[in-house]
Amino acid sequence: MSSATIPPSSALTQDLRRQAMDAPKARVPKGIVAASVAGNALEFYDFVTYAFFAVYIGKAFFPASTPMGSLLLSVAVFGVGFVSRPLGGVLIGAFADRAGRKPAMLLTIGLITVGTLGLALTPSYDTIGMAAPIIVVLCRLVQGLALGGEVGPSTAFLIEAAPQGKRAIYASWQLASQGIATLVAGLFGVVVIGLLTPDQLQAWGWRVPFIAGLLLLPVAVYLRRSMPETLHAADVKPEHVGLRGLAQYKGMIVLAILVVLGGTVSTYVGQYMTTYAITTLHFAPGIAMVATVAVGLATLIFSVVGGWLSDRYGRKPMMLWPRIVTAVATVPLFLLLISHPSVAVLLSVTVFLAALTAISGGASIVAIPELLPSGIRATGLSIAYAVGVALFGGSTQFIITWLIQATGNPAAPAWYVAGTSVITALAMMALPETRHLQLED
Repeated sequence: MSSATIPPSSALTQDLRRQAMDAPKARVPKGIVAASVAGNALEFYDFVTYAFFAVYIGKAFFPASTPMGSLLLSVAVFGVGFVSRPLGGVLIGAFADRAGRKPAMLLTIGLITVGTLGLALTPSYDTIGMAAPIIVVLCRLVQGLALGGEVGPSTAFLIEAAPQGKRAIYASWQLASQGIATLVAGLFGVVVIGLLTPDQLQAWGWRVPFIAGLLLLPVAVYLRRSMPETLHAADVKPEHVGLRGLAQYKGMIVLAILVVLGGTVSTYVGQYMTTYAITTLHFAPGIAMVATVAVGLATLIFSVVGGWLSDRYGRKPMMLWPRIVTAVATVPLFLLLISHPSVAVLLSVTVFLAALTAISGGASIVAIPELLPSGIRATGLSIAYAVGVALFGGSTQFIITWLIQATGNPAAPAWYVAGTSVITALAMMALPETRHLQLED
């Protein structure tokens, strides 16, 4: 075939298309990826700090006739933060697929700042009455909106920036950043609890970690403003955009929600361990907070391990086998902790279960967006993650607190983790392997 038979414009278009696809790989250094991860960690830090100080927040904003009543109200409002996640997933995810990953991630940083500022500065119920819990609920809704829209764009950015063969370890830093958030919040909690008296902690000490997070948020904004864009709108196929594109992948998104189910329940049970250790196992608050530090450290390390292993051996085995072990081992481990409530056993159980969740999550967080084209990648992952977390993560701490009270069985959280892990394992079996797939436009 002669060169005259090939229109020059077609050849030029193909060449430009190849350059556009290759360009992000060349201009996204590891420092920029670290900037994305740092912003994500700060957002999750502000969100999960609430869970660690739920006992004190409950007394400040939700007075009740019993301490358990205040705690139930507090964790219920923790769940309110998940109600707005699907809305954030749809709106901000769609914005990221239209305008780009960078502006969407700047928007989520702004929203989390507003929500955290309100929560840190709102006077207690004793000072302003019913206005206090109303403001706290509104702040949690804004925080949920931000996080609902954060995961999709930031994960899409990471896998689009990654070199071929390293998408999983790049994307695993999305989950690892949540471990960083848990670790830092837990360390902050240990320091605050160690330095302040119980009365000081209840009066104002629980606000200190939120204020510290606010001081670091401008740094995250600065870092994200320096990030390049990895979405090239000219390459997106028209049939892979908006509702039309989502409809073609609705079955995959449903499976993704079920994959998120087991991981999110395990994650929020892990983050509840501080409250569980204080209220059920009767550990001192400082010792109980150490469990949170351990969960954060395990999540940070084993998320990256899971990503690295799934780049070498595939997404499915690294998603599936840790989830199966979680389903089988959680109840016996909780029974061991209840019968031998020592610090060593508490740390061993929490670290082991957090490590399993992180390895599985490090593979899952890349497998889902790899199955979606770029025109709906952020939206599809945002919806799957936000809906899964809203339905199951947001209710987890309330459900297990209620189950412990209603049944009198301190192992109730373990049965909940085991049951949801079985459902998630079945969904993982239905997903195809994506390690060798090229990302679709």
